[in-house]
Amino acid sequence: MLTPTGEIVEEARRRGAGAGAFNVITVEHAEAVVAGAEAAGCPVILQISENAVRFHNGRLAPIAAAARSVAALSTVAVGLHLDHVESDELFDQAAGNGFGSVMFDASKMDYAANVAATADAVRRGHAAGLWVESELGEVGGKNGAHKPGVRTDPGEAAAYVCATGVDALAVAVGSSHAMTTRDARLDHALIGRLRAAVAVPLVLHGSSGVPDHELRAAVRGGLTKINVGTALNVAFTGAIRTAMAQQSDVVDPRTYLRGARDAMAATVARTLRVLRE
Repeated sequence: MLTPTGEIVEEARRRGAGAGAFNVITVEHAEAVVAGAEAAGCPVILQISENAVRFHNGRLAPIAAAARSVAALSTVAVGLHLDHVESDELFDQAAGNGFGSVMFDASKMDYAANVAATADAVRRGHAAGLWVESELGEVGGKNGAHKPGVRTDPGEAAAYVCATGVDALAVAVGSSHAMTTRDARLDHALIGRLRAAVAVPLVLHGSSGVPDHELRAAVRGGLTKINVGTALNVAFTGAIRTAMAQQSDVVDPRTYLRGARDAMAATVARTLRVLRE
């Protein structure tokens, strides 16, 4: 059933659990995420990023409609989230396409510009009934995000949340986007300081590169919304490579997409169980 993202995150926060949010590129991704959530018996969040919209020729409506339909037919609560949005035009399409939340990304700007742009997005988002997430610090590529200077400062985070009115804050604590190995090490002391300083739910981006024991500790320490994208693509692509190696003459995409979808679903179910332990 389609459920507001904020409700899923707050329920997880009350329980001291993590809310899994998984990136959707194709309809098979959406089907896999929901199937994995149903297998685990957990709520889940479907995320469509601005990059994914760009892949779909800049058109949000078709992939949003597919994800929304999959969510509506689910037996578990499913949120629909528009992720890493930098475009004001795309941000303003969210509510009309069934999204309950948006991550507005002004993290490439300096602090003052980030605050101004995000506060404006929050005003517009709240007027449209959206729950708004933003980012402070830099959760960049593998090299950048492990440099001490890009970590989120707790005092600055508290001031930022107060100035912008965001509903959730993505923080830089040692994870990195697009990691295909699971060897990231999080700064758990920093997570604790951020949790003490910031009243809104904290979000971990780049969770695909974080091993299970680190994720468990991060959730116990105060992170709530846990974003996963690359791990699904690793499972998807790996399954297709295996299928093609076994049947090199196959031409029907259903032959290999079925296995790819199942592999992603298994990754989702496993991850959600880790976040609820």
